[in-house]
Amino acid sequence: MASKLIFIFLFIFLSPQLQLQFLSEAQNWVQAGYWISNGELPKKDINSALFTHLLCGFADVNSSTYQLFVPSASEPYFSNFTTVVKRKNPSVKTLMSVLIAAGNSISDENVNGSVLSSMVSDSTKRKTFIDSSIKTARRYDFDGIDFMWRSSNSGDLAQIGVLLKEWRIAINSEPGESKLILTVGVRYLPTSEMGISYPIDLIHRNVDWAHILSYDYHLPTRDNFTGLHAALYNPSSQVNTDFGIREWLNRGFPPTKLVLGLPYHGWAWRLVSPQDNAIGAPSSGPAVTRDGSMGYKAIKSHIRDYGFGVASEYNATYVVNLFTYTTVWINFDGVETVKAKIAYAKEKGLAGYCAFQLSNDDNWALSRAAAQEGDNQENKHQLLLKIILPVSAVLVILVAVAVFVLYYFGLRKPKSEEEMVLRSIASPRIETSAAENFGSDAHLLVFKFAYIKAATNNFDSETKLGEGGYGPVYKVLSLNYF
Repeated sequence: MASKLIFIFLFIFLSPQLQLQFLSEAQNWVQAGYWISNGELPKKDINSALFTHLLCGFADVNSSTYQLFVPSASEPYFSNFTTVVKRKNPSVKTLMSVLIAAGNSISDENVNGSVLSSMVSDSTKRKTFIDSSIKTARRYDFDGIDFMWRSSNSGDLAQIGVLLKEWRIAINSEPGESKLILTVGVRYLPTSEMGISYPIDLIHRNVDWAHILSYDYHLPTRDNFTGLHAALYNPSSQVNTDFGIREWLNRGFPPTKLVLGLPYHGWAWRLVSPQDNAIGAPSSGPAVTRDGSMGYKAIKSHIRDYGFGVASEYNATYVVNLFTYTTVWINFDGVETVKAKIAYAKEKGLAGYCAFQLSNDDNWALSRAAAQEGDNQENKHQLLLKIILPVSAVLVILVAVAVFVLYYFGLRKPKSEEEMVLRSIASPRIETSAAENFGSDAHLLVFKFAYIKAATNNFDSETKLGEGGYGPVYKVLSLNYF
């Protein structure tokens, strides 16, 4: 028993490589990013080595038949997306992203969700949509499907759970095929503005992960004041990423299935007064672009071109960058902000991150920062393991040896007076003449009749225990005679 314990301890604690491999397999860190087919970034220029998953957007849904389809303008981009990005990174997984939304941004809730509502509320339409999505993903050689939806109808949320359950059943039922990955995008809070909760249990049971749209909290087209559109923390408001993630976790959603959304874009406000440029300052609407949206690359170019103004990180607790000049106020995430968010995701035990969108990056500055920070955090964990495991191994071996010694010698140590007497009985105090009479059975114990007679009080009936096949059985009153 003790030797088996020692073997198990040695196997576990003296194999740090096995430990690291086990930890790696237990939770694969997701480094994902969206590539939009109508964007400025050619798919051949995607640095796929920086990612584990690449999401190609967007497929659409026919409002009459409810079949999923790839728009004709996007078809050339979808057709060989997987082949192209796997040239640089053969292990990268590709997902076809489906978007049912309309509005100023991907997380805008003021959208028309009539197509979604009609589809998710009807089992026949859901089946048509699901079957066509799997068929399309296979046709274009994708490894999975990503589902993005925004709807102002809170009643859709319960039906989304049913859709995901049926989707997973259909994926698992494919004969002879590798299982497709299924992911979804969800808002930063697990409840809608109407107080309706996401079907949390159905989501985490049926998807590989859910990526939180942890951005676009404030928009210049919707708010008449400046705001932090992707604040990680905000002590003065619950509109921040940390608050939302804690809500998801508190409601039972496993962190290993939550992926943090990283915005590669920012928003520009036009200030009412240049002197009033703090967070929450009055704004007259969007600046620079029609809706105020600006990719990170465009923001950096804007700063370089105009040169004047101040670029600084607002506050470590907010983890955002602000750029202010004249009457324009721009809110965006920079390199240091991205690093801080990745460290946060690691600290919370999340599954990884998902960037939106890759064409907005500036020479892969944000993506490299995210990947390197993720590696740095992993290296720290591995360093701790390399220190802790050997020390633990020594301690466990010492404990195991101590247990073995106590166990081994404990068998040989008399536990009671009765055991001591029984051991003395087993000693070779045998009558020589009797032993000779037994021949080959000389190992049998033989006692003088006088000893037995005295020990049973002359075979007193009070000491009789019963009858056996060879005669009566007596209780020994005293062992001192032996």
